[in-house]
Parts: sequence; C-alpha cells; structure tokens
Amino acid sequence: MKNTLIFFFDRDLNKLKQELKAYKREENIWKISGEISNSAGTLAMHLIGNLNHYIGCEMGNSGYIRDREAEFSLKNVSRNDILQDIDETRQVIANALLKFPEDWFDRIYPLEEFGYPMTYEYFMVHLVSHLNYHLGQVNYHRRLLDTE
Repeated sequence: MKNTLIFFFDRDLNKLKQELKAYKREENIWKISGEISNSAGTLAMHLIGNLNHYIGCEMGNSGYIRDREAEFSLKNVSRNDILQDIDETRQVIANALLKFPEDWFDRIYPLEEFGYPMTYEYFMVHLVSHLNYHLGQVNYHRRLLDTE
C-alpha cells in the first residue's frame, strides 16, 4: 500500500508543479475572477499544508505546524517558492510513508476529520482524491484565467 501511495502522491504533486510552470505569466497563478474565488496559488498552498499536516506530522512525526488560515490568505508567493515547497512536501510524504508500518493501514487514524473513525488506508485514499480534486481545479484555472 505505501509504495502505491508514494507513487500517486509523487506523480500528482509533479503534475501540480507542471501546471504551475505552464502559466505564461507568474502573476496569473494568483488571479481570481467572478465565482472563482481560489487561485491556483491558494490551492497549491492548501495542498502543501494539508499533506504536510496529515501525512508529515500525523504519520511521520515531522513536527509540522499547520496554519490553515494562511493557506487561504497568503498571496503572491513566488512560483519558485511554491515549487520548492511542493518538492519538500513530496520528500516529507515519501519519508513518512517509508517509515510507516505496512500492517498499520488497517488501524484507526488518530483524527476523526469527518466525524467518524476511519482507517489510515481510508484516509490516505481520501488524501489522494483530495489532491486530484484540487489538481483538476488548478488545471481549469490555468486554462480559463492564464490570459496574456
């Protein structure tokens, strides 16, 4: 299970980097318009915080302290800084999962984020889905708002 998770997180965080690099103008990463209230930059910052918290801190004891409010309030972080944070997040995830005992995926995850108990496996699949949901939003944001 952990090798599969490492593969998907690594693959999809690399896709996030590719999406951010594909913006013609760096400032468009932070663009919002009409009903689109979260920029690609905000979504990337949210994913970095989310994965560092739930996998890095809770599974890997990384000591990461999440500031969820800042994930949505910080603006105009440079593309290079975000790309570096994504690379660091990829490494945090790999380190945490490599150390995590395979037979613990059937155990109950310590946080009840949805108001009910769930296994590590269940929550990790949710986190992959969550990453992909926002990755799709970033792709759509780029195609819709990355105009000259």
